[in-house]
Amino acid sequence: MGAGLTIGELAKTADVPASTLRYYERTGLLRRPPRSASNYRLYSDEDVYRVRFIRAAQATGFTLDDVAELLQPSHCRKVQGRIEKRLEEVSVRMKELRHVGRVLEAALSTCREHEPTGRCRVIDTLSASARGGRPRRGDPRA
Repeated sequence: MGAGLTIGELAKTADVPASTLRYYERTGLLRRPPRSASNYRLYSDEDVYRVRFIRAAQATGFTLDDVAELLQPSHCRKVQGRIEKRLEEVSVRMKELRHVGRVLEAALSTCREHEPTGRCRVIDTLSASARGGRPRRGDPRA
């Protein structure tokens, strides 16, 4: 790769749409590149590195505001704080997902248990909770 990549070449190299690159430029995440004589944007290897960093940071759950802050020269302590905050968010989310997993496992067990009846009790339960806990009219449990 050399200097002078067009937006299409950068998009292909970094595996992002050209519209994403334009957005990054508008928001200041990516510098406005110099232009060729025919008015094409000309990106450098540094721009490829920067876009890949932005995408990797987003893949770990950092917001674009976080990414903008991470891209600024700063002390390690500040970066560590940002990472610690994200790690705490991930921990909370993992706890929530473990709970969802337990609920789904219980629902699946209930479905399998009631399968011979031809009526899924999980659907009844979810339907009742959506109506504020009241069974529907005509339900034998009403």
